[in-house]
Amino acid sequence: MNKEELHRVIGEQQPNICQMVVLKNGNIIYSDTWNDFNADDNIHIASVTKSIIAILIGIAIDKGMIKSIHQKVLDFFPDYVLKRGEKTIHNITLYHLLTMTAPYKYKSEPWTKVCTSEDWSKAVLDLLGGKSGIIGEFKYSTLGIHILSTIITKVSNMTTLEFANEYLFKPLEIKERHLYTVKNKEEHIGFVTSKEPKENGWFCDNKGIVSSGFGLCLSAEDMAKIGQMCLDKGIYDNKRIVSTEWIEKITTPYLTTDEKFGFMKYGFLWRIIDEEEKIYSAIGDSGNVIYVNTEKNIVISVTATFKPLVFDRVQFIREYIEPFVLE
Repeated sequence: MNKEELHRVIGEQQPNICQMVVLKNGNIIYSDTWNDFNADDNIHIASVTKSIIAILIGIAIDKGMIKSIHQKVLDFFPDYVLKRGEKTIHNITLYHLLTMTAPYKYKSEPWTKVCTSEDWSKAVLDLLGGKSGIIGEFKYSTLGIHILSTIITKVSNMTTLEFANEYLFKPLEIKERHLYTVKNKEEHIGFVTSKEPKENGWFCDNKGIVSSGFGLCLSAEDMAKIGQMCLDKGIYDNKRIVSTEWIEKITTPYLTTDEKFGFMKYGFLWRIIDEEEKIYSAIGDSGNVIYVNTEKNIVISVTATFKPLVFDRVQFIREYIEPFVLE
């Protein structure tokens, strides 16, 4: 298959893809766009944001701002007033947030309750734990990990956005991100579902704390740089961004997800696609992906416009894109 044929196959079989960048041995060997997007346009990368937050937590640990992944969440919120009878929350640590094994007091995520509250972080803490909450069971949460961003803000004396710009984006030669704010529910929904290019933004709460679970806007080229840095064990352009130890930790499988997530193995907000072949990914709704194959020295990044329930993007990459790269 040549590049023209691959472009056609992607357009036909994965019609919401906007951009794709493929790196092999650190060099771009394929870069393409669809749906009238340009290579430098930004797209909301949905839950790939979570994996970026995991990298930022590692940088904060490397800098001594956070003692350990086993530090308890409430250590960072000494003024938080516990609800009567609440005990479980005392034992929840950063490890549980990073592995999605923290318990919450809801069956489905209460978006309206949290996003209309005066303090998102307090609203999330109010949902954490529960009298019958069981620590250690996989429970995927986008709102629940918002407090990771708050923790970075607390320990660094910088906003998480400033921290990310200074210690991740700038060293990777990614343009500075800016806060993206919305005024109401309609603008919030529009941000997520709009199929137009985005600004250099990161969705934030009403206090200017960027969301941990979604909301970051990047291009496929930006995402490829992050993937290459991970493949190179925390180094980019001969600069140390994050420790090798942290890259190994975030890409180590700690548990197996449930049927909804295809029984995929889960690290620290990264998915482990194949433990033996050392393939891992950051995966977001609509099929936004950073795919890293360490043994083949390949990074594949994909951005996509909003389309619910896209579950086959990694499968498509393995079936069509990797064989093209390895020809």
